[in-house]
Amino acid sequence: MSFKCKIGNSILELIAGDITVQDTEAVVNAANKALSPGGGVSGAIHRAAGLELWDECRTLGGCRTGEAKLSRGHNLKAKYVIHTVGPVYSGSKSDPEDLRDCYKNSLLLASRNKIKSVSFPSISTGIFGYPVNEASRVALKTITNFLEEHPEIDLVRMVLFTEGDYGIYKASLDKILKD
Repeated sequence: MSFKCKIGNSILELIAGDITVQDTEAVVNAANKALSPGGGVSGAIHRAAGLELWDECRTLGGCRTGEAKLSRGHNLKAKYVIHTVGPVYSGSKSDPEDLRDCYKNSLLLASRNKIKSVSFPSISTGIFGYPVNEASRVALKTITNFLEEHPEIDLVRMVLFTEGDYGIYKASLDKILKD
């Protein structure tokens, strides 16, 4: 399953798949504040990248919610890993702002480092409990707004873990593109 559309000069792609095997220059790690191997996306990225990723992450000084930090990709196809900490869903007004910051700061970090292609997971929708419907709207609106203003990013790929999540993201993108 995949869907591509043009946003400004860039491509936004949705796929159902495994983020650890993406051929983009960077993959985004939905990290914890210590940037340590955990479960879900973070655990999968750390396992695929090898122990050297954790060794490097220990030197980065952790990461606050909404921030983004850069490391090498080590054993991944991707040259870089962009680590960002999503909000633990609470239903508060700050949840969408914090989630928006994850995507925006990750893309800004990619731009500053001349990274042309980035793969994102659905940040905070696993163990952090963010409802996928709400998260998809925040993620895709943030990404489309960024790409309209930043032609230096060639490709943003949303890598959704399940076909169900892919369907939710596709429906959200369809609505955003109509508005």
